[in-house]
Amino acid sequence: MYGKLDNPVYHSLNEYHKKFCLNFGNSKFYNPEVAAFGGASDIGKEEDIAEYAKICDDFLVFGAKPTVNFATALSQLVCDQYVLENKIEIDFTEDIVLITEENHKELNDFILKFYPYYFKKRTPELGRYFGIFKDEKLVAVTGERMQMDDMTEVSAVITDTDYLGKGYAKQLVAFVSGKIFDDNKTPFLHVAESNMGAKKLYDKLGFGHRGKINLWGVKR
Repeated sequence: MYGKLDNPVYHSLNEYHKKFCLNFGNSKFYNPEVAAFGGASDIGKEEDIAEYAKICDDFLVFGAKPTVNFATALSQLVCDQYVLENKIEIDFTEDIVLITEENHKELNDFILKFYPYYFKKRTPELGRYFGIFKDEKLVAVTGERMQMDDMTEVSAVITDTDYLGKGYAKQLVAFVSGKIFDDNKTPFLHVAESNMGAKKLYDKLGFGHRGKINLWGVKR
């Protein structure tokens, strides 16, 4: 089952997220209004990726290095991929709430402050997002992004810098992972290789390190 995680975008768009899929030859890409991600069944052909670049001039290709002679820039981000096989047992001390459509603007504004490259206006359509509010202000969030029929990615693990050290990320990751297990799916996630603090948290929570995966940033 975990073999699909070698190419999570491709398999998400081939399964649970079909309605967001744009097909280009051997490659599958998300509608760029939802997420600027793509993946290929094998090494992405230049013409496939060039077609997507006509409608999205700054995006990510997961997995093997693509051939993109047309691009003005190609950058590499190495991520660690983690999988969780059992529910996280912790005490929840904060009220964690589902972020509904009426709060999507606040969610968008919050996440875009920290991860503008990975989040689009319609990204919340990919899954559920949960947050912690203080004084009616969103201060921490975690959600779901890529989804296959049997696996869901935990994403956007973000805490406002004024509220760090309070265990919000720990509780949100445990909570969202639990919801994914309740759906009879397996949680997985990606974190930049250099983000040692986040990796220590995931190790502590019981996530298993599956390996490395490359994200290639393509600019037309």
